[in-house]
Order: sequence, then structure tokens, then C-alpha cells
Amino acid sequence: MRKPVFMFIFLAAAFTTAAQYPVSMTNVAKQAGLNFITIYGDEKKNRYLLETTGSGVAFIDYDNDGWQDLFFVNGTRLDALPKGMAPPTNRLFRNRGDATFEDVTAKAGLTRTNWGQSVSVGDFNSDGHDDLFITAFGKNALYKNNGDGTFADIADKAGVSENRSKWGAGSAFLDYDRDGDLDLFAASYIDLDLKTAPLPETGPCLYKGLTVACGPPGLTGGVNMLWQNNGNGTFTDVSEKAGIRKTDGTYGLGVAVADYDNDGFVDIYVANDSAPAILYRNNRNGTFTDIALESGCAFSADGKPQAGMGVSAGDYDRDGWLDIFKTNFSGDTSTLYRNAGKAVFDDVTFSVGMGINTRWLGWGTGFADFDNDGWLDVFLVNGHVYPEVERLTTEAGYAQRKVLYQNLRNGKFADVSMQVGGAVVENSPARGAAFGDIDNDGDIDIVINNVNSLPELIRNDSRSGNSWLKVKLVGVKSNRNGIGARVVVITDDGQQIDEVRSGSSYYSQNDLRVSFGIVKSTAVKTIEVRWPSGLVEKFADVKVNQTVTIKEGSGILNGQAPVNRSK
Repeated sequence: MRKPVFMFIFLAAAFTTAAQYPVSMTNVAKQAGLNFITIYGDEKKNRYLLETTGSGVAFIDYDNDGWQDLFFVNGTRLDALPKGMAPPTNRLFRNRGDATFEDVTAKAGLTRTNWGQSVSVGDFNSDGHDDLFITAFGKNALYKNNGDGTFADIADKAGVSENRSKWGAGSAFLDYDRDGDLDLFAASYIDLDLKTAPLPETGPCLYKGLTVACGPPGLTGGVNMLWQNNGNGTFTDVSEKAGIRKTDGTYGLGVAVADYDNDGFVDIYVANDSAPAILYRNNRNGTFTDIALESGCAFSADGKPQAGMGVSAGDYDRDGWLDIFKTNFSGDTSTLYRNAGKAVFDDVTFSVGMGINTRWLGWGTGFADFDNDGWLDVFLVNGHVYPEVERLTTEAGYAQRKVLYQNLRNGKFADVSMQVGGAVVENSPARGAAFGDIDNDGDIDIVINNVNSLPELIRNDSRSGNSWLKVKLVGVKSNRNGIGARVVVITDDGQQIDEVRSGSSYYSQNDLRVSFGIVKSTAVKTIEVRWPSGLVEKFADVKVNQTVTIKEGSGILNGQAPVNRSK
């Protein structure tokens, strides 16, 4: 009898907070001009697991005009396309700055049809123009931004076109050795050969009585990849030397790079499908060690491996340590790992109020402060992996709604999805999701890449009246994007931290500008930037409701010098 009473109290509390969560979310994709369909496998029945994963989406300011543009990874089909259908391709949309977008894919030289997977953004050659890395089943692509609105695929020349397992998954640029050049990490899903892979009928492979695509159990897991930037436009595969290969057969999907133990060196977390997750600790000598098991973030609370998909890092409880949120398969909850310090994690999914949702199959996800109250909320998108489940009454369907958890600022979360409504409760077959400010109004918006469907651009309209601050970093000795830099903001109500990071969510790339909710303050007391180079700079009394650009060693580019600088 005690469990139903607890649930009633919790749900009542969640309902009570709805009026205190002044956010509305509206899908504005069509009116914004995002009118294409991502093609990914057959719509009604899939023969291979390849057709189920979908692809990612990225925020990128490719033309440096201060407005976030959008890049969508596309897929294809195994069979011939319907007569009259143009081959599917990746898409780049330029933000016009007036709530509409222009398709500049062909003009930019980004037309490509293949089994695209993830996308990550970073200025790998430090020329001031952000580049794109796309993993694939097949050859990866490294699109060098030429700075004139066009890109060139140099993956073969750069040495990053081949994943050892031929199926690249989640990826990220990172400066793991802190030499100022961006390196590349790519998880790998499965070592798949379509000529020999089992078919649903020959497996046979069943899901609740339905014949479905086989895997991943029973198939050979992929091999994760780490490429070191040579500083001359080429990369070297250091996966073996760096210790990445010591953990094999992982079915890797989502990737979140962050400094989880606060030692100043970036670590790598990989969400694995039907296998324990990986936490590669950076040993600060060019090597990594998987410490997920002893750190408490490899399994669920009951010690079982989960079917992990997407992953995000953020300090939800504002204790100065980055926590982890991971989405999983249906029939399971998503997982929130609280970082208790030095990369020791506790599974707090149930104690924080996130253990109530088990119907959804989660993909893209992110920590984000949607109401700018200074506390990170959590958003995730959902969609089943098998289109065949439409024949089942026991499942939530192939297309599923999203979930929005409000941070109650006391270590708890409330599911406010139904109260917010709008685009949150609209069903879609979602995969990749990215988070950023599309209209430069200070609110965090969301872009979603759906499978065999139109994308979604969810405009966040906050009515909180809270202030905000965005920080854009320009590295000099550090990498140009400042990827791996930690930003610490001190406000009237305490400290917030975040890092500039590439990759994250599921196969996607968030806005590289770091965003903070400032509540009612008119100025931030202190901004501290801890650069990958080791330089630490502090700035005092910074006005809010603006984006500040900080150049390493030069201060805020509006002329404000640091009040303190140290190594």
C-alpha cells in the first residue's frame, strides 16, 4: 500500500510545479523552412539493425555571422528508392536571422548519400572556421570549412575515413593531450557485413513475438577509435597505444566527453547498447583506462547492463562535479548518475524522481536550463527501434512523445511533459537531438532528426523573465573553439559550471556557446575560464542578457580585461 501512496504524492508534487515552470515549446520547423524528410531504412519493416539507428543533427555557425545554422545527417535505403524520389542527402541550413532557414547544401558542397550516423563540430585546423566530422556505416567524412561558404571532404587525406569496424557511431572532437590541436574520438557499433549478417526470418530474431532485425546480441561488437591530430591536417590512429582497444565488443552509440574527475584532462563516456557503459579515464600521459565498473556508471542500480543510446553531461546539483544522464531501451528507465566527486558515481534515478517512465525508448538527450533559473533540467526524445511494433498494443508505438524533467532545485526532478504540452507531447520517431539558441533570445531551443519523417525545431519561449548569459570562447594556445575549457560562473545564488564540448546527446552536436541561467541578477559576479592550456582567467561584474566572447589571453572582446590571470 505504501508504493501507490508515494506515487500519488510524487505526481501531485509534479502537477503543482507545472504553474511554476513558465516554458512553452512549439515545433516551428515547417515555417522555418526545414521541409525535407530524413530517409533511414524501410518505413514498415527492417531487415538489418543498420536501418534502425537513425542519425544526428548539429548546431554550427559555419559562416561566423553569430547565428546558429543547422546540419542534418541523412541516411538511405537498401532497396531502390521510389520512382521520382531524389537520393537522400545530408542537409545544411543557413540561419537567415529572421526565424527562417535557407537550404545551402549543394552550394556548400555537402551533398552526400550514404548511411550517415553521427556529427560533431570543431575547428580542427584552428583557422577560425568550424569543421564537420560525420561517422557512417562505410566511410566517414571530415568536411573542412573553406571559409567561403563551402566545405571539402578531406577524410581520406586526413586519415580518418575508415573505422576499424566499418560502422562509426557517436563521435567528438577533443584535445585529450592538451597540445592545442583537436583530436577525434569515434565509438563503433557493430562489425557488420550485410552479406553474412542474419536476417529476421533466418535468425530467427523475435521481439515480443514479432520478427525483427537481429542484434546487437549475437553480433560482433565494434572497436572504438581515437585519432591524434598531427597539427598538419592529418591524424594518426592511436587507439591501440592509448588503451582504447583494451575494451572491445562494446556496441558503442552515444558519446559524452568531459572532465569527470576535475583533473583538467578530458575523459570519455560511451553509452553501449546491451553492454556495460565505458568511462575512459584520461591518465594524463596519452593513455586511457576504462574505470566505469569501479566508478559506478557501467550498469544500472541493480547491477545489470542496459541498452544505452544517448548521453549528456551536466552539473544538475551544482556541486562542481559533472553528472551523467543516459537514455535506454523501453522497459527500462533512463539513468541519472550523480557524480559524488572524483568520478565516483551513484545511480540516483529513482531517488530523484526519474524512475517513473519505462514505456519510452530514449535517444537524444540533454541537460539544459530551459527556464534560466540557474538549474539544469533534462530533456529526452523517444521512438521505438522496430517499426513493426505498430502491430502491438503493449508498446507505446513507433513514434513516441518526448519527456521534460524540471529540476526542482532540491535534488529532485518532476516530469512536466504533459503540463508543458505543445511539441513535447507530439509523437515522432526521434533519434538525434541537439540543444542551442536558434534565435539568440537567451532561451535554449531543440532540434530533432526523425527517422523517415520531417525534422522538428522546437522553439522554447520562456515566460520566467529570468536573465541569462552565453559565453563563446576563442582559444589561442588552446584549441580555437576552447573545447575542453571549463567555465565557472558565480552569481547571487551561487556557482554554476559547464564545459565547451563537442558531440553529446545521441549522435549530435550542441551549440558550442556555453549558456547559463542567471535568474534576476543584472550582472554576474565572476566568470572564470580554465583553458585546456592551463591558463585560468577571471572576469568580474559582467552584464547579463548577452553573449560574451572571451579570447584566450586577451579578455572579453568588448575590451574588458581579466581581473586575475594565472597558470
